[in-house]
Amino acid sequence: MTRVLIAALIALIASILIGPRFIAFLRRNEFGQHIREEGPEHHFSKAGTPTMGGLLILLAATIGFLAVSRYTLQGLTVLFATLGCGAIGFLDDFVKLTHRRSLGLSGRWKLLLLAGITAVVAIVANHLQIPHNVYLPIANVNIPLSYAWYPFLFLVIAGTSNGTNLADGVDGLAAGTGIIAIFTFTAMNVVSYVRSGTAGHRNLTDLDLAIIGAALVGAAIGFLWYNASPAEVFMGDTGSMAFGGALAGLAIMTRRHTELLLILIAGIFLIEALSVMIQVFAFKYLGKRVFLMAPIHHHFEMKAWSDTKIMVRFWIVAGILCAAGFALYYRYYFRQ
Repeated sequence: MTRVLIAALIALIASILIGPRFIAFLRRNEFGQHIREEGPEHHFSKAGTPTMGGLLILLAATIGFLAVSRYTLQGLTVLFATLGCGAIGFLDDFVKLTHRRSLGLSGRWKLLLLAGITAVVAIVANHLQIPHNVYLPIANVNIPLSYAWYPFLFLVIAGTSNGTNLADGVDGLAAGTGIIAIFTFTAMNVVSYVRSGTAGHRNLTDLDLAIIGAALVGAAIGFLWYNASPAEVFMGDTGSMAFGGALAGLAIMTRRHTELLLILIAGIFLIEALSVMIQVFAFKYLGKRVFLMAPIHHHFEMKAWSDTKIMVRFWIVAGILCAAGFALYYRYYFRQ
């Protein structure tokens, strides 16, 4: 347990201390955010704000994790998924900056690279002999997926990383909701670790997953110090996709098949993604818009909600959903 707290503290301190110099570096090199022309008008005032702040989160979290990690294969796999998705986001940000446009890496390349990350995670999962099934809480049944488990794994990783990416549009929104979601998985693994045996004979995998989660939370809180409205730095796709990779990795590697709990724990990101799909479908086939603008946080911006109001209310909803996810985990997942 001490290691979990130390990892969070190291990452937090590293993020806060490195932050000012890192932001100054981004400013000197003119790594500023390009704003979409079709976005809300008041976003144009944010043009030029340093982006790729996700690198700060990844650096601080990696330092915190490696400093106290038990170096289990599961923990290292979550770190790989986090850094891998963060690298895809970095490429996306880099293309935007070098081409001075709001559109980065093509969707096809993103999906191809995410498929590569999924392949590595699948190989590790097979090595760990993780069963190819999915657990349904409440019904308390395991559904065997056989070879369909591999597309399911891709859906978890690609869907979560793209969902977190869509939520990055309001100061502090993606960082705050990401912190709440990852903290939930951290708490789940702490509980699982404590209940896995007596002192000195507990499951080190649970501990390592709690450590990587705590390190990410600490690093993200340090980043949020500079990202709170009005933001001094944006996390960019580097950070938002890394959050998605971390959540997917934790869901896959946490014992007792917790992938379906992402529906609640990553519920805000699912809502963001669904709002885009609904908007596209309605406009293409019905000729009208359901929302004033998608993703849904832009809808509330168009209704003149302040960034702070959107951020806090989304945090509240995320907290409620994550609490429900944790409750389901505690109630049903220890039965297996």
